[in-house]
Amino acid sequence: MSAGRGERLADWFDGRLGTHTLGRKYLRKVFPDHWSFLLGEICLYSFVVLVLTGVYLTLFFHPSMNEVTYQGSYTPLNGVRMSEAYASTLDISFDVRGGLLIRQLHHWAALVFVAGMLTHMMRHFFTGSFRKPREVNWLFGWLLLFLGLFEGLFGYSLPDDLLSGTGLRFVHGALLSVPIVGTYLAMFLFGGEFPGDDIVARFYSLHVLLIPGVMAALIVVHVLLVVYHKHTQFAGPGRTERNVVGAPFMPVYLAKAGGFFFLVSGVLALMAAVATINPVWSYGPYRADQVSTGAQPDWYLGFAEGLVRIMPGWEITLWGHTLVLGVFIPIVVFPLLLLFIGVYPFLEARFAGDGHEHHLLDRPRNRPVRTAIGAAWISLYLVLLAGGGNDIVATRFHLSINTVTWAVRIAMFVVPAVVFVVTRRICLGLQLRDRELVLHGRATGVIKRLPHGEYVEVHEPLDQARLHTLTAHERPGELVLRNGPDRTPEQSG
Repeated sequence: MSAGRGERLADWFDGRLGTHTLGRKYLRKVFPDHWSFLLGEICLYSFVVLVLTGVYLTLFFHPSMNEVTYQGSYTPLNGVRMSEAYASTLDISFDVRGGLLIRQLHHWAALVFVAGMLTHMMRHFFTGSFRKPREVNWLFGWLLLFLGLFEGLFGYSLPDDLLSGTGLRFVHGALLSVPIVGTYLAMFLFGGEFPGDDIVARFYSLHVLLIPGVMAALIVVHVLLVVYHKHTQFAGPGRTERNVVGAPFMPVYLAKAGGFFFLVSGVLALMAAVATINPVWSYGPYRADQVSTGAQPDWYLGFAEGLVRIMPGWEITLWGHTLVLGVFIPIVVFPLLLLFIGVYPFLEARFAGDGHEHHLLDRPRNRPVRTAIGAAWISLYLVLLAGGGNDIVATRFHLSINTVTWAVRIAMFVVPAVVFVVTRRICLGLQLRDRELVLHGRATGVIKRLPHGEYVEVHEPLDQARLHTLTAHERPGELVLRNGPDRTPEQSG
């Protein structure tokens, strides 16, 4: 019987591209079944929603700062002079069919995308999946997070409303505070004195073309490296450094992934439909002689603003030039906080002397120092986030803003240290608890009286699967202490 048209077409491609061999190898690739792996998919699907909604918005948005007189559906602003960018944003919100829904869907997807990336990276951080051979892929993920912060800033600034304009004024001032090259950086980004005439057009090119293109390329490489290195997995029966236990990509994982994409998209659409975000019509168009009260950036940049708000207004003069330390120090600390997370895999490998490949994940309790460092970093981020809204906190709780600012300044140094110590002690305690479970089994709650009159609680031995999970890990070198109060019974033995 002669081959059908579809079979002949498949043979044609296979003879030139090797599609059959590639398909046989990768379509049956095994993916572990664990809920935490969905975090990366949330990032990917949110990015897809961002691209689709962004394409729709570009059809109606005018990236121009030319002044026009608004005569549209939003009556309170009729007759007001504003930029074409702001006027087109109002038109999208009130005149384009489905425009407001798409605008809000785009903004919510951006917030979820960055939140998903941060949570995804923290999952990898605490479980140690960044270790050899995945350090390069960790850097790609870190670059995606770093670019996502600035992509959100540029997109947030495009409507040219009073709130985003206030934020841009701060960005301009921060660039000017950089010694020697500050004025050149500000000129390069803004095209002249603030606010200038090119801000929206320049940010539009960065937001729509340059950064999304780089991020899309990084995502493709990131996913390809995940496939190449194979997925990491948590320790368990039958799971080793040389295999992956789970479901094949085709058809099981593909069906789950497709359903999850529609679930993520549906939740984002629901959020966009019921929760208003960035109502630019309430802020009004940007004017250099006005400022928005209670101005707050999106959450992922709140910690950067917190650094500036809690920093004293220090200035020094050197060789006839004034250095504004109150702004310059925060804009140096901001990237350093992110840089530490990016280079941590290399620091850990260097100081722990670990050059082996790792495909099994750690339980966070088994790496108390790393877990404590991650918890301390998160606590510092949250403290600075509170500092970024010091005026809101002071107003809501009827406190002095100076009191709130000083509290945040002190907490910036105290809270991470306390969190580090407490988290490490908790991890060590959980290790001792696991040791007792392995040695004595699970407490049943049944009390038994021995022949000589002693009462004891009956313990039930753990099953082999549970025992394997509790014991299948390397002994962390960071816990080996020859002397000191932190020695555990296991280390003493």
